[in-house]
Amino acid sequence: MAMTSREIVERAVHFGRPERIAMTLPPPYPRDVVSVAPTPDPAFVERRWTERDAEFWTDEWGCTWCRLGGISKGEVVRGAIEDWDQLDDYRAPDFGLHARYDRARQAVRENPDKYVLVGLPGGWVFAAARCIRKMERYLADLLLEPERVERLHDIVVAENEKVIRRAAELGAQGVIVYEDWGTQTGPLVSPEMFRDLFKPRVKHLCDLARGRGLSRWMHSCGAMTRLIPDLIDAGVEVFQFDQPRVHGIDYLNEHFGGRAAFWCPVDIQTTLQTRQERAIRAEARELVQKLGGHQGGFIAGYYGDNVAIGLDPAVQDIACRAFVEFGTQAYAL
Repeated sequence: MAMTSREIVERAVHFGRPERIAMTLPPPYPRDVVSVAPTPDPAFVERRWTERDAEFWTDEWGCTWCRLGGISKGEVVRGAIEDWDQLDDYRAPDFGLHARYDRARQAVRENPDKYVLVGLPGGWVFAAARCIRKMERYLADLLLEPERVERLHDIVVAENEKVIRRAAELGAQGVIVYEDWGTQTGPLVSPEMFRDLFKPRVKHLCDLARGRGLSRWMHSCGAMTRLIPDLIDAGVEVFQFDQPRVHGIDYLNEHFGGRAAFWCPVDIQTTLQTRQERAIRAEARELVQKLGGHQGGFIAGYYGDNVAIGLDPAVQDIACRAFVEFGTQAYAL
């Protein structure tokens, strides 16, 4: 009997020799994972306005965002806590509300054979905290105001705990965070600072998820390679990298192969940008054979915004066809 998508992903994550690699590709190709997230509080009223060619909006955390040209995802231009005197009165959005998970429960019901991931809206902690204080201010806070930063982290972690509990209740298989930790050359903080201020929080949330039978997945952009060992030690099982070459495919395989699984498209910054079929197919095969060469360990990905990376969808379609070709026979006897 053929394995279900859920079984294939579970075996890929835990190196259990699935019948093929796991895939998250668009139709008509296989898509084994369904990703959902808490929806906004029904009582939340978003404000949007424009000034000249800039679009502004507020989020549930109280941050003000801006983007130009209608294409980028934008960035926080005003944090929810601009002065630390506001910390005592700050109230985070309540992610324990049952109404936030109606769509997620529906996704579980409609996809009984799929592997369901629920997103943590605060990241582990960094994704929300750096917005609440605004990025440049927050990075300075890590050095100058560590005690206040810890209090802010407590607030974010408490909301993520609620999401993990709800994810387990609705029948999901895992949780995922979207937290960009890297520049093009290295992580945003030193491994030492990460171990001091962040790793205990990541471990706490991973332990909570593990205790409820949930796997732990993490997306991160940039060269945060030096943080991977601590993230694995804290309990992260799957890394979603859109730029595997920024770490080095051989490096990921040699240092972490068999210890963590990797969910990647063909590299969106380098290889896909060549638009060359031979190069794209070669990298797809390399990802399958190296990162997936541990009786599992690899999930084939697809970058969902071709416009943002300046590509015709036909370019990624080359990768899709290659993943199916090479991944279908990856674990054949």
